[in-house]
Amino acid sequence: MHCPTVWQALQSPRYVLSSWPWRAALYLSSSVALGVATLTSLLLLAVAGSVLAVALIGIPLLLMLALSGIPLAAVERRRLLLIDSGVLVSPHRDPEGTGLTAWARLRFKEQSTWRELGYAVLFGCVLWPLEGLVVGTVIVVCGGLLSTPVVMATAGGGEEARVLKIWTAETYPEAFGAALAGAVLLPLLAYPLGAVAAGRAVLTRQLLSTREADVDSRIQELGRSRLRLVDAFEAERRRIERDLHDGAQQRLVALSMTLGLARLENPGEPLNGLLVKAHEEAGTALVEIRELIRGIHPQVLTDRGLPAAVEDVADRSAVPVDVEFDLPGRLREPVETAVYFAICEALANVAKHSEATRAGVRGRLESGMLTVDVTDNGKGGADTATGTGLQGVADRISVAGGRLLVSSPPGGPTVFSLRIPCTPVGPRLNEV
Repeated sequence: MHCPTVWQALQSPRYVLSSWPWRAALYLSSSVALGVATLTSLLLLAVAGSVLAVALIGIPLLLMLALSGIPLAAVERRRLLLIDSGVLVSPHRDPEGTGLTAWARLRFKEQSTWRELGYAVLFGCVLWPLEGLVVGTVIVVCGGLLSTPVVMATAGGGEEARVLKIWTAETYPEAFGAALAGAVLLPLLAYPLGAVAAGRAVLTRQLLSTREADVDSRIQELGRSRLRLVDAFEAERRRIERDLHDGAQQRLVALSMTLGLARLENPGEPLNGLLVKAHEEAGTALVEIRELIRGIHPQVLTDRGLPAAVEDVADRSAVPVDVEFDLPGRLREPVETAVYFAICEALANVAKHSEATRAGVRGRLESGMLTVDVTDNGKGGADTATGTGLQGVADRISVAGGRLLVSSPPGGPTVFSLRIPCTPVGPRLNEV
């Protein structure tokens, strides 16, 4: 039986035979130890901080008191998985800076910090005693009834046994009857035990989650899924490139060589004319498949990095292109690939639409930010909404965590700028 929550498990006829009653009991009983620790910590920090605040020594303790709900909430989110398989996402944001000061400054500004402090007070003063009372009642009632024959045989000397301090069993049939009642009552009490745990889970979710946290988690998961799709797409591109390079291209080379040898051995007409035509067609197909391979994923990008790959694109461009890169080393492969194809798209637009006579590509890495500018002296008027491929470039760059900026007033010039946060992962190739 697969039920994501104890509440859904309670509606199943096989609830008693599943692991959910035990998980509910473990959840409620673990609240006791955690609640005692929470209440003790809150009291010690509050009392010590208040007494020592006059001497300023207690101020850090009071600050710790204000933040004490954060670790408790983290434990509660994990403990909730015992009875609810839905992950409760932390609403806290990551600080922009590093160090304890930046972290504490952000936490004191967040509403979630104070919600979690309120939860800690409620949990330490109210919730765990109630949960302990529920679990304790089940243990005392069922345990007292089940142990009646043992108590009679040991402490009662085989003559009598007090049953829950309510009545006295004077014979073994009465003692075993009480034990049978405990065995029947135990599965029945599993239902209220599960109901209390389910209610406790609902309360925890209400107090420790926010709508903003749920939205942020969905956005983060969407970003991660987009990144996984892009990685899978790039891996498939690389596989196709290898298959074409090692398979079809090599066969075309062999075919072209064979046709060339056949021309030398059969100079007569009309066979020679057919061989010449077939040789030329094989050469054309070889050029086209090499261009296709370069368009899928150029080998120069893998072997020599982004500057060399852009130089190769510039040499093949119909418009003269000046290339200038200042990079301390190789970049992450997804960044290099995204920037390379973005530059290819930009230079293709320059050649097709701008009527420019000169273009330039300049890239630099400063303070962890890669900046690449593609400029031209054309007529301008480029727009991401006109179907020139710029929207696709913007989407690809956004997956890598960057953004695309286009400035193209009528009359030009056009500036196509990429901004991607990244760090070098390897030395310059001439330093290897």
